[in-house]
Amino acid sequence: MKKRVKGRKFGRKRDQRRALMRHLAEALVERERISTTEARAKELRPYIERIITKSRSQSIATIRQLRRTFGTKATKKLVEDLGPRYKGRPGGYTRIIKRTPRKGDAAKRAIIEFVESKKTQEHENIKTRAKV
Repeated sequence: MKKRVKGRKFGRKRDQRRALMRHLAEALVERERISTTEARAKELRPYIERIITKSRSQSIATIRQLRRTFGTKATKKLVEDLGPRYKGRPGGYTRIIKRTPRKGDAAKRAIIEFVESKKTQEHENIKTRAKV
């Protein structure tokens, strides 16, 4: 029975897990929607939520903190686009959509994406056009 055990290890060491989360978060910031395993998506969600909340306050200290974690391109997008977009939202910036299992090893897959994203809205418009 699993009690009071927090977080997933992914069969990696601490630094490798941190690098994995950092790279997944950077990919999500740049593309606004990524496909990964369900476990990784669930672990990424609180990580990215904290970063978005931080990027809402656009102080120089915040920008420097984000720069330590991400590259210039991702930091710029966080501060100029994502932070202001979710300024009035108290949380829940991402959603996880479950997909079919992966063909080779039947791993559970999921899509993690930002709520109120332009790409998400375009995708939903395409789905509604296909139904009509």
